[in-house]
Amino acid sequence: MEKTVEISTPFIKLDALLKFADAVSSGGEAKLLIQDEQVLVNGEICTMRGKKCVPGDQIEVVGYATILLEGSA
Repeated sequence: MEKTVEISTPFIKLDALLKFADAVSSGGEAKLLIQDEQVLVNGEICTMRGKKCVPGDQIEVVGYATILLEGSA
């Protein structure tokens, strides 16, 4: 499943993005997925919950979804 998410700020932290995009139901679930190396940012495994994601980034939750991040004009 591919999903496009639009933000109106310069960046969003990875764990917050996963919640905002409905890829997880809680911050704890986001934390576990990230720690278990199940999240890729621009094709690379990311284990930092606070990673700043910016428009143009592609976030993949292994086995679930790919999230394309866009900024509002």
